[in-house]
Parts: sequence; C-alpha cells; structure tokens
Amino acid sequence: MNDIAQLLPVIQSHWRFNSGELLHDDFEEIDCSGQHYDRQQTIAALKLESGQSQIFAEEFKLVTITDGAVLLRYKIFQRDADGSIVRHADRSSIWLQSSQENGGHWQMRFHQGTQIED
Repeated sequence: MNDIAQLLPVIQSHWRFNSGELLHDDFEEIDCSGQHYDRQQTIAALKLESGQSQIFAEEFKLVTITDGAVLLRYKIFQRDADGSIVRHADRSSIWLQSSQENGGHWQMRFHQGTQIED
C-alpha cells in the first residue's frame, strides 16, 4: 500500500457499512470494553446500528508490516451537543491484501479499540 488515502474511506465508514466485504474471513475484534467478536458477530452488530453520532478520525499512522500487510493506527472521538470532544479512543487494525489473482483488495484482519480517559 503506497497511500493511506486508500483506507481512509473505509475507516471513516467502518461503523456504517452493511456487508462483510471489507472483513477478512478470519476477522477478530476487541472493543473498548475488552469484549471479543468474530466476523459474523461484527457484521450482525453493524447491521443493527442506526442513528449513531458522527465519529471523527485523525492522526492516522500507517506502518508496513510486510508486503501485503499493514498496521493502521488512528484516534477517534465524538462531540457532544456543545461541541466538546467526548469518547476518545485509540484504534488499531491490521489489513491484509489479497493476492492479485483474487483482486488484490484490502481486508481488515484484526481491529482493536482502546478507550482514552478524558
């Protein structure tokens, strides 16, 4: 991956997409409360979400692990009705690129959110 811009739309819509196309078959997630989820649980939860507050993402850092594997780190937050920043979290995800024979697209293999205390 040469450009983090390829993953930004994915990250910014992570909470809203309705299919598992972006999640690797062996996807795992650990949320801010320490709960573990697999691919099917995550897809089911995402389909149930509605009316969630806007989430802002910043401070993206992309590190190449090896060819076809990257670690993406970033921070997210939300704003309350007064515009104050609330619900900070550090997010980390590992993305794997499929073979060129399989389209060469990127899928999230692992994701973890760690809440930051205000």
